[in-house]
Amino acid sequence: MNRRALLSPLLLSILTLSTLPASAETYAEKLGWKAGDRVVIIHVDDAGMSHDSNVGTLRAIREGVANSLSVMMPCPWVPEIVRAIKEDPELDAGLHLTLTSEWDVYRWGPVAGKPTVPGLVDSDGALWDNVPLVVANATADEVETEIRAQIDRARTMGFEPTHLDSHMGTLFATPEFIERYIKVGADTGIPIMFPGGHNSLLEREYRNDTIRALKRSGKWEEGMEIPPNARVEMGRQTGPLVWDAGLPVLDDLHNQSYGWRLEDVENTDENLRAMKVERYSEAFRELEPGVTMMILHATDAGATFPFISGSGPTRRGDFLAMIDPELRRVIDEEGLILTTWRELGERRRAVGD
Repeated sequence: MNRRALLSPLLLSILTLSTLPASAETYAEKLGWKAGDRVVIIHVDDAGMSHDSNVGTLRAIREGVANSLSVMMPCPWVPEIVRAIKEDPELDAGLHLTLTSEWDVYRWGPVAGKPTVPGLVDSDGALWDNVPLVVANATADEVETEIRAQIDRARTMGFEPTHLDSHMGTLFATPEFIERYIKVGADTGIPIMFPGGHNSLLEREYRNDTIRALKRSGKWEEGMEIPPNARVEMGRQTGPLVWDAGLPVLDDLHNQSYGWRLEDVENTDENLRAMKVERYSEAFRELEPGVTMMILHATDAGATFPFISGSGPTRRGDFLAMIDPELRRVIDEEGLILTTWRELGERRRAVGD
């Protein structure tokens, strides 16, 4: 039987919508903000991964400018962060839907259990350690089963997530995974992180990544034309489907800060703070109109964090920058409007069909 004939209407639309024009109106305007408004969610990923992650996340929000977080439900420090969320119902807390377990000796398995989702599990009984292996081994049914299990665990713990997003971008790896992600969001009524607007920052990020890869391979020539990124274009064209499913849509996504590292300078707190404050200040000033989600990983990385990951310095730099008053000054100076996923969901429901 023709495989295309079996595709759901949503998946078929994702695969064919690139022929349709994207709207010039920002999703911020659709949600009730004015033309030209620059609206931003300053979002901390990886809550629940470790105690240090939880401390850094909460301090970045309570003492700094971050205003949203998402929790990795398969991880061992989830009960601590969920307790904090339940004690502070004003926290904007979602789920960082997790289908990978990327560290060497600190690992976790699927919430649904290996017998239910065997294609998501490696020889250690943990989730695969990279996205290509998830794509190669897991079915879309298993992916949907697992993300629903993570939502169910949150609700069982008394935690109703304000939004869903995707750890390591796994749910954006194939059209079939994207379809299930959108479907679960629509079924549950939980907003999903989906950059479906102009995606200017994402386009620039992918372009710069492509140029760096070409330079490393020795294939770069000055003036080379870089074609539009297919994933970014898919996001622009799929945004209307997400909106029509009753969910809010992002105009853009800033996902660059994890790669901001010090070069030829010691990773002291002061050096990390200064570098990250400078980079975030530049990023705030470069934001374009619309709703942008800015992803970071604020972690109060201490003496034990290197046993989990070598990413402690960049995560600690995020944490130190978020609590630095200079970023609040830049936000105010730029006239940026801070929002949350809770507010996006409320505004989308108020707009209606």
